[in-house]
Amino acid sequence: MLFNSANFIFWFLPITFIGWTIIRTRASWTLSLIWMTGVSLFFYGWFKPVYVLILMGSIVFNYLVGLTISADRAAGRRRGWVLVGAIAANLGFLGYFKYTNLLVTSANQLLGKSWEIEAILLPLAISFHTFQQIAYLVDIQKGKCEEHSFLNYCLFVTFFPQLIAGPIVHHNEMMPQLRRPVNRGFLSPWTSLGLTVFAVGLFKKSGIADTFALYADTVFDAAAQGGRISLIEAWGGALSYTFQIYFDFSGYSDMAIGLGLLFGVRLPINFNSPYKSISIIEFWRRWHITLSRFLRDYLYIPLGGNRFGPLRRSTNLMITMLLGGLWHGANWTFLAWGGLHGSYLLLNHLWRTTTGRAAPSSPLGRAVGWGLTFLAVVVAWVFFRAASFEAAFVVIKGMAGLNGVALPSVILAQAGALGETLGRWGVEALPGKMPYFFGATEIAALAGALAVCLLLPNVNEALIRRRRGRAGGRAWTLWREAPLWAVAGGAAAAFSLFGVMRENSFIYFQF
Repeated sequence: MLFNSANFIFWFLPITFIGWTIIRTRASWTLSLIWMTGVSLFFYGWFKPVYVLILMGSIVFNYLVGLTISADRAAGRRRGWVLVGAIAANLGFLGYFKYTNLLVTSANQLLGKSWEIEAILLPLAISFHTFQQIAYLVDIQKGKCEEHSFLNYCLFVTFFPQLIAGPIVHHNEMMPQLRRPVNRGFLSPWTSLGLTVFAVGLFKKSGIADTFALYADTVFDAAAQGGRISLIEAWGGALSYTFQIYFDFSGYSDMAIGLGLLFGVRLPINFNSPYKSISIIEFWRRWHITLSRFLRDYLYIPLGGNRFGPLRRSTNLMITMLLGGLWHGANWTFLAWGGLHGSYLLLNHLWRTTTGRAAPSSPLGRAVGWGLTFLAVVVAWVFFRAASFEAAFVVIKGMAGLNGVALPSVILAQAGALGETLGRWGVEALPGKMPYFFGATEIAALAGALAVCLLLPNVNEALIRRRRGRAGGRAWTLWREAPLWAVAGGAAAAFSLFGVMRENSFIYFQF
């Protein structure tokens, strides 16, 4: 069941929220937790019921391991092999379902074999809930948390707003809030804030991301089929995907945060206007924040972090980014995406070592830094989106102008002398429309999306910080319980409902 589906919006969410509120206020707190766990498992099983069995097997295993580690700590024992074995089992579980097909296919290509295996079912959101449970076990080992209630642990893992695609939460971030919810009723300010945040996320997904999906899919599907992608088409496709993935995933994260607020839980912020970054280091502090935090705390630092000199730091950083790339999916293009970002980070750290700062400080330097960062991110997204290296290089060659430059002949004719000059410079005149570019409509959409990313506050700045009393920025952009915001939120939701019937899945659902 998708957040942007009619089933979710019109019956699952109302029934879940009303039932939770009534049970919490009229019955008992334990029953409300049982209700939330039950509806979360129903939500997860809606996609495929067998997923629930796989998820519950993972939950039971990690809960029992958590109890074992807690008992060891209470008895003064530190059996590190228990944690290591549990992490290995979790990663083996993840690797079997997610990477076996990739490894067999790659082995066949390298060795010239034709080994065949039955297609392995990929459980929904396995990457997210596996990482979340690994973090929980490590935190127990460090004495940062413990959970003796199986019901509470089940809800920690299955809480439906963040179950499918994050944010990746820590136990001590979520469970204390479920025991002391901030949302006290139907008319609570947290309810209206949650609905507003959800509406904004829904608009990002249905109103913006799905529009760019049409532009991006046209180019990347053609590249996968070996089509010739010219300069403008290639840049249009790459930039369209750059905005599609941002508004798709940040939209999902906003919807998850809004849903969490409805049930009294403040989920962590996952995006902080990453396309405003003026360095790649800053980008990774703003993009998919909870994944970056997990990779830093549970991979980069345990590998040694920056404690053993520049060479070891660079090695640890590259390993972290490569594995972070491969975490996203069973395709070597994801590994290349992680390797590109690892290389970007190494160059950025070299700059910081040389100059003493991570990014330029002058206005011109900041503008150049933003341009280089944005360009690097766009190029890396090509590998993230492409179905294969061959398709990725078709788009990259097009972006570099190696596939030629083309414009419709009518545009060159209307350009007069400029059109003739462009023709002499090698611009090809097409008899009709450009097959993989949507003209002025696409240009306007790209310009508008860039303006939104650079000029407007994000959800945390405009809505959530305002509600917590830490407002900043222009007053008109800050959420308040007022008719204007009610109309704006309602309009965003109403417009987005036109896209609900399409039920386009979120990009990160496949991870």
